[in-house]
Amino acid sequence: MEPGIIVANNLVKRYGDFTAVDSISFTVARGECFGILGPNGAGKTTTIRMISCVSPVTAGDLSVDGMAVQKQPRRIKAILGVVPQEDNLDPDLSVRQNLRAYSRYFNMPADIARERIDEVLELMQLTGKQKDRIDALSGGLKRRLTIARGLINEPKILVLDEPTTGLDPQARHLVWQKLRLLGQQGVTMLLTTHYMEEAARLCDRVIILHRGKIIAEGDPTEMVERFAGRDVIEVLVEGDERAAVLRQLEGVDGVTVEEVADLLYLYVRGDNGFDVSALNLDEERVVQRRANLEDVFLKLTGRGIEEDQ
Repeated sequence: MEPGIIVANNLVKRYGDFTAVDSISFTVARGECFGILGPNGAGKTTTIRMISCVSPVTAGDLSVDGMAVQKQPRRIKAILGVVPQEDNLDPDLSVRQNLRAYSRYFNMPADIARERIDEVLELMQLTGKQKDRIDALSGGLKRRLTIARGLINEPKILVLDEPTTGLDPQARHLVWQKLRLLGQQGVTMLLTTHYMEEAARLCDRVIILHRGKIIAEGDPTEMVERFAGRDVIEVLVEGDERAAVLRQLEGVDGVTVEEVADLLYLYVRGDNGFDVSALNLDEERVVQRRANLEDVFLKLTGRGIEEDQ
C-alpha cells in the first residue's frame, strides 16, 4: 500500500499548560480531499499550522510527502499551496501583481510565472479582473484570488483553512466547483470548514476534532449512517407533553432520542422509518428530513456553544 502524503502519529501541540492537539493520528492519501472538522478551539487550525510548518510540533511524528516537518520545513513549504482563513492580499497591488509578487517566493523564472498566472486566473475566472485593485473586489473574488495564489506553484497539497467563510451562496458554490475540478486533476486537498454541507460535498474522508482529540473518522456518507441513521425527526414539545412523547418512544426499534431544550431529535434507522402521526402532535411542530453530516457533528460535539480556546 502506498504511504499517505500526510502522516501524523500521536501528534501533540501544547502552549504552556494548554494542550491544543492531544496525541492524534491520521493519514491523508494522495489525491484525496481530507476534511478536519470541529468546534472553535478544537485544534483544527493548530493542526493545519503544524502541517504547513509554521508552528513547531511539541511531540509525535508528522511527515508530508515523506519529509519530516521538524527536519525539512523549507522543502515541504515548496510543495504546499496555502489558503488562509483571512485574505492577506496586498491592497496596493493589482490582482495580477499580487500573483506575480507571490510567485517570487518560489524563484520562478519570469516566463514560467507569467504562464502560471494566466492559468490560475483562467481557472478561477479572474482574467477579466487581473488589472483591478484589491479594494475593488468583492469578498467572493478575493477568496478566489487567494485560492489562485495558493495554486501558483503547482502544489502537491492545497491547504484550505475555512476557504468560503463569509461568502454568499453563489460565490460559495463557485468555489466548490473549482475545488472539485482540482480534485479531479489529482490535487490533494486538506480542508477545514465550519460548513458541514461543504465537507459533505468536497471531502472523501473527514475527522472530527473535539478538545484536541479525534472523536470520529470516515467517509461523510458512512459517518451519517453510523452516527445519525437515515432520517431525523425534530419534534417541538411543550410542558408536560415531553414526558408523554418520551414514553411513546420507549422501546421503539431503530429510533434513538436526543433532548435539546424544547426539541426532541429522533434519529431513525432502518428502512421502515417511523410514523410520526403516532405522536398525535400538530404537523407544524414536527419536521422530518434526511440525516446529514451536521447531525453527526452536533450529536458528537454537543449543541452548546463553547468559548474559543
